Amino acid sequence: MLDKEYQKPRLNLKEKLLALSALQDQLRNCQQCRLALTRNKALAGEGNADSRLLLIALAPGEKEDQEGRMFIGPSGPILDELLQAAALTRDKIYMTNLVKCRLPKNRRPKQDEIDACRPFLDQEIGIIAPAVLVPLGYYATRAILQTYQAPHPAARAEFRELYGQLRLVPHQKIYPLPHPSALLYNREFKPASLKMSEKLAVFARPCKWFPLCPMRRFYEQGKLNPFWVEY
Repeated sequence: MLDKEYQKPRLNLKEKLLALSALQDQLRNCQQCRLALTRNKALAGEGNADSRLLLIALAPGEKEDQEGRMFIGPSGPILDELLQAAALTRDKIYMTNLVKCRLPKNRRPKQDEIDACRPFLDQEIGIIAPAVLVPLGYYATRAILQTYQAPHPAARAEFRELYGQLRLVPHQKIYPLPHPSALLYNREFKPASLKMSEKLAVFARPCKWFPLCPMRRFYEQGKLNPFWVEY
């Protein structure tokens, strides 16, 4: 039979928006780590709460921390260009951060800071219920793969090999991509990044063949493992 967790009813859009608003209230008052002492605004995610895609960046930058919006700094135009490669715009996706507060001087996150924010990210994933998680860059990719107990490299440099590769874990698809900020420092990555981003166009829409699929009847009768449907 199908896994009970897989059969949980998803929230409708109104319920999602109410749940996300409550999450934002929690974040405004969060004092779980040292970043609360230096931030201006803690950011929850933004975008289309009904999107099949949930992009996960690392943390707010200086402008994001001031304005309380995502990707309005130097990486913003690059993100828009990568989305354009998949014929997508920001209003078609949902995006959030692994760490909800700005990292002072854009330093690397500490593990206890990631751990403090992890419950908030878990709540967002549960609310949005995306078909595909798209972690951007090393830290977000590592955290998501750890959350789903998926194999991942020990060395940071080896994570580059995961970018653009779809990972299937129970009831979830994961599609890691480089962080847009990487193109600020090395434009040579741009052609490969654009090519990898093109696949988001496929993931953003339900499979058009599913209504005609000969295996659909077995799936609906609970005789087919959901993993194979996703595969």
